[in-house]
Amino acid sequence: MKATLDWLDERAKDVSAILLGLMFASFVVQIVFRYVLNLPLGWTLEACLTTWLWAVFWGASFDLRDSDHVRFDVLYQMFPERGRRVLAFISSAAIALAFAASLPAAYDYVSFYKIKKSVTLGIPLNYVFSIYLLFAFSTVVQYALRCWRIASGGPFEAPAPSDPADLETREPV
Repeated sequence: MKATLDWLDERAKDVSAILLGLMFASFVVQIVFRYVLNLPLGWTLEACLTTWLWAVFWGASFDLRDSDHVRFDVLYQMFPERGRRVLAFISSAAIALAFAASLPAAYDYVSFYKIKKSVTLGIPLNYVFSIYLLFAFSTVVQYALRCWRIASGGPFEAPAPSDPADLETREPV
């Protein structure tokens, strides 16, 4: 099972790299055509924006670990372990419930956009914005699993590595 999850994790990173590569390539094409050839292209800006949108939400869905998120935890760290566990459960449950509650409205909104297409590439906008649904669903699953892990007595805090090299070798929480 771990080998399959590791393989899927690597493929998710490949998708992120492809999206960023496409965004960079369209950016370079945009610069060359606009400033070297004096022939501005409209599709390159739209391609940059769409690939950026997908790269951000895809990366947040599949590439970020819990420990990668920025936290302001001054008050949180003042509590003993049991209190931090309760706070971690409450915050994880709130995030999972909020995103779960927003899914029907988000789906309606994205579905509504099937009637419109992007201006220059002609991509239906429901395809462009569908990545948000994947992100929201992924967030619900991740935080629901964190709630389950906390409730079952498992680890609830990501380890803080002392050496940046530890970031790649540590086990996900």
